[in-house]
Amino acid sequence: MADRFDCDNCKESLYGRKYIQSDDSPYCIPCYDSLFSNTCDECKELIGHDARELFYEDRHYHEHCFRCFRCDRSLADEPFTSQDEALLCNDCYCNEFSSKCVACDKIVMPGTRKLEYAGSTWHEGCFICHSCEQPIGSKSFIPDKDEHYCVACYEDKFAPRCTRCKKTLSKGGVTYRDEPWHKECFVCTSCKTQLAGQHFTSRDDSPYCLKCFGNLYAKKCEACTKPITGFGGGKYISFEDRQWHQPCFTCSECSVSLVGAGFFPYRGQDLVPRMQQQP
Repeated sequence: MADRFDCDNCKESLYGRKYIQSDDSPYCIPCYDSLFSNTCDECKELIGHDARELFYEDRHYHEHCFRCFRCDRSLADEPFTSQDEALLCNDCYCNEFSSKCVACDKIVMPGTRKLEYAGSTWHEGCFICHSCEQPIGSKSFIPDKDEHYCVACYEDKFAPRCTRCKKTLSKGGVTYRDEPWHKECFVCTSCKTQLAGQHFTSRDDSPYCLKCFGNLYAKKCEACTKPITGFGGGKYISFEDRQWHQPCFTCSECSVSLVGAGFFPYRGQDLVPRMQQQP
């Protein structure tokens, strides 16, 4: 008597029939499909052993059921994405959910490099400087109304230029006579010391530090021969085309201060109080 060769599930003989071996046990085709086949997530029917099965995120599909939710296009060999568990081909997804590039008016495809700014979207290669027309990419840029500039072009086009060196003044600097200067360019006309943050004065529209101005242009005190600048609240006395620092305006004989007091010129250049007797 020949050995029996039966389906491990329904026990029917498999002699002369197709069967599938699984875990060392034979199964007839109907039993194998009912026991081991997955259910199609779309049509809810079993995916038979001889059908092409597609698998996506714990969901199984017949090949003919794996289609775009919008246009019914087969996704078996096409790129696709999922939106709220609905499968969509790239075209439908882009038309419905992707933004358009404001420069070329074409869809910005998922996964492509893009730039978003102020609620608008550009392809990376479409976001260019309005002046040099080179892609800005990830570099810094400066918006001006509806236009965008790379930093170099913006500074060249709009930034003020230093009155002395004529180069762009991007930040900081000083203003003198309503003109912009780099701090390092705004110097004393004589000694070239930087004047930013320092007291200074001018002559013939040229700036000078107080020391140079005093040495070059200020009158000299009759007593100490140092320049009389009048800066910093300093007061001075003027008499007969001669000038004195206020502390230097004293009696030639007793050195008492003559500021606010009566006095007489004595012996040409000397000064004495009015109450003193003249010889």
